[in-house]
Amino acid sequence: MNRAIQVRRLKKSYGSNIVLNGLDLEIEKGETFALLGVNGAGKTTALECMEGLRKYDSGTITVNGKMGIQLQSSSLPAHIKPMEAIRLFAKWNRTEIDDTLLHALGIQEITKKQYHQLSTGQKRRLHLALALIGNPDIIFLDEPTAGLDVSGRVSLHEQIRKLKSQGKTIVLASHDMAEVETLCDRIAILNHGNIAFCGTATELTDTIGEKYFIHIKTRQGMHTFETDTIEDTLISLLQDFRQKEIRILDMKVDRGTLEQHFMEMAGRETE
Repeated sequence: MNRAIQVRRLKKSYGSNIVLNGLDLEIEKGETFALLGVNGAGKTTALECMEGLRKYDSGTITVNGKMGIQLQSSSLPAHIKPMEAIRLFAKWNRTEIDDTLLHALGIQEITKKQYHQLSTGQKRRLHLALALIGNPDIIFLDEPTAGLDVSGRVSLHEQIRKLKSQGKTIVLASHDMAEVETLCDRIAILNHGNIAFCGTATELTDTIGEKYFIHIKTRQGMHTFETDTIEDTLISLLQDFRQKEIRILDMKVDRGTLEQHFMEMAGRETE
């Protein structure tokens, strides 16, 4: 069986608020998969149901493999030291400590510090190490690079790629569209408790349609125009500015980004 996770007709409500409305989702073994959604779309609830951290009303979730979870908001006792936490989690998982993993995540550099003394990036690396101690098949990463500096993000991205090369399935939740586009094989966009789109970033562009943004700078300021027919729109704009005797100081054309495509798909009304 090639599926790491299979979700069928998943429903979850909080009182009268329907958060997941018959969600169907499949995640393949060995892929890096992003689950995206604006606030209130049901992303966190869906992840927590798959992780086994939240009860759901109906439907089925099948998980084929051992899970490791790095939550978006995690904490440890203030005065615990990193290696104390590592040893504790290793004992819970009945496994040996992998020194290679600890070295790759830079845990040896922070062994003498207490948890409350760690930076945000150091805490993120420690939480990832704890999630990986049991050698999981499926790894959930919820906003793994939030609060990290550039070097910390690069380091963590390298570790995610290494995990993928080892055949791990990675389920990623992130608000960083550049991160998603760089790391993920497929993305799913939640909208009103259901999947509005599931596929590659290229397929999302094809679904939305090719979009361009024309930025024109004049003495009156910057003007931005959206179009999917760049030639006709550009000619029309130039003629309009000339007729109005408005001098163009600068001009730039951008293709639509993954973030813009995501916002359009995530904001669409469901039928």
